[in-house]
Amino acid sequence: MPEAENHAPNDFIRDIIDEDLKTNKHDGRVATRFPPEPNGYIHIGHAKSVCLNFGLARQYGGTCNLRLDDTDPAGESMEYVESIIRDVHWLGFDWGKGLYYASGYFERLYQFAVELIKKSDAYVCSLTPEEIREYRGSFTEPGRESPYRNRSVEENLDLFARMRAGEFADGSQVLRAKIDMAAPNVVMRDPVIYRIKRETHYRTGDEWVIYPMYDFAHCLSDALERITHSICTLEFENNRPLYDWIVERLIPAERPKQIEFARLNVSYTVLSKRRLIELVQNNHVHGWDDPRMPTVSGMRRRGYTPEAVRNFCAAIGVAKNDNLVDAALLEHCVRDDLNERAPRAMCVLRPLKVVIDNYPESQMEDFDCANHPQKPHMGTRKIPFSKVLYIERDDFMEDPPKKYNRLGPGREVRLRNAYVVKYQSMEKDEKTGEIRQINCTYDPATRNAPPADGRKVQGVIHWISAAHAVPAEVRLYERLFTVEDPGSMENCLEYLNPNSLTVLTTCYVEQSLKNPAPGSQYQFERLGYFCADEKDTKDGRPVFNRVVSLRDSWTKVAARG
Repeated sequence: MPEAENHAPNDFIRDIIDEDLKTNKHDGRVATRFPPEPNGYIHIGHAKSVCLNFGLARQYGGTCNLRLDDTDPAGESMEYVESIIRDVHWLGFDWGKGLYYASGYFERLYQFAVELIKKSDAYVCSLTPEEIREYRGSFTEPGRESPYRNRSVEENLDLFARMRAGEFADGSQVLRAKIDMAAPNVVMRDPVIYRIKRETHYRTGDEWVIYPMYDFAHCLSDALERITHSICTLEFENNRPLYDWIVERLIPAERPKQIEFARLNVSYTVLSKRRLIELVQNNHVHGWDDPRMPTVSGMRRRGYTPEAVRNFCAAIGVAKNDNLVDAALLEHCVRDDLNERAPRAMCVLRPLKVVIDNYPESQMEDFDCANHPQKPHMGTRKIPFSKVLYIERDDFMEDPPKKYNRLGPGREVRLRNAYVVKYQSMEKDEKTGEIRQINCTYDPATRNAPPADGRKVQGVIHWISAAHAVPAEVRLYERLFTVEDPGSMENCLEYLNPNSLTVLTTCYVEQSLKNPAPGSQYQFERLGYFCADEKDTKDGRPVFNRVVSLRDSWTKVAARG
């Protein structure tokens, strides 16, 4: 069990469960569920719900089902189902035999609807969708009853059976619950619970032409699975009376308790499924698993760890009111986790050639370098050193400022784990003026030792031996949006960050990274944490995604707060 869940602090949801256990409600059982709709990939907001529902089940020795609420065939697919199953597993949770589909209850849901008709609690309405909206009224005015509201039970049963048989056009008939057209809560004004929709369902094919509405299927699926605590986000708060009304009339003995909590909103991110679909379909990103996406698959491909995501969800806790969580907190959790587990390596993103004039032409030597400076058990690796090296172009300046602690005229630096080198000269491109090469000398006595004369060398830079350099592609990711709360904007696409992805194709990594395992993470010294792309990394040609920078900005944000 993850540490964050072992020490989960109490919150209002756990207080409710504790009270229910004290009174032996539900015979002392705790049964939760994670019920996504398979019409997209799950994202960080869903991950919070996954961690909460499965975490509660673990904490209280209960069960948590994974149920696909697939009641709307339009847009649903097995691809999304498989991605959800894969992502929940990756987050570290398992449901045992508790994998369900709302579509597996279609026949039972139909019979429940028939039962409501027989109780005079439902009727077939022939108003058009526009008329239904008009009759519903407003927040300040009551609705009007449908002229079809008082059809006889026999007529309603006949019409509903004919709806199932496909005798009517889409939208021409619906089944509505008969509740109260004057109810203050608009949701309770005879809501539609079944509609005609001629769409092929990814599981049931063309067996059905009528489908239950989410509000009807969801609560009954919970009751059928004997869920005790139906935990959902705040947008379902107004629907709770309908949830209870349906279950009380059909399965009163198994009525779950619906509890709402604040949905997760992360800065510089959109979590609306509609907008995420728009990003994918309009090619603003490269698919659902694009590392810039807030989807679980995107975070996994970028190099986030499940432990980091779980720790983030534990850190933000469970609240009753919506708020905007700073993305820096998520990055902080990722950085903290990778700092413990990621081996160190060297990479040059924008290479500048360095020739060490006094190093023997044919000489090559190996340096033993720790894979992690604080974890000896992670071992060491050999880094080859030779006369010609690559360093970062940013680590040399022709006219450096006073506090510049890297290489420049009259300056010397230490090469990480190797020697101290001193600048001697440079070569420039005659046409562009760009520096093509710098020449240095090295001090042989400084192999992993300070200069013998006591002089201080301020800067330390990383490097790659040119003769042993492995070409690599590196993708640098920034936030996808330029504004803090893009979800609140009418057209969030206007605020897409044009610099959210920079692809560097002339990078070099050390020899040990020639064939990294796809998905493996490293700290590239002085540059940040990087992950071998799980899709595009090939033998001998690695592709790395920047997971997160080394700089931890969250502590500064927290201090300001």
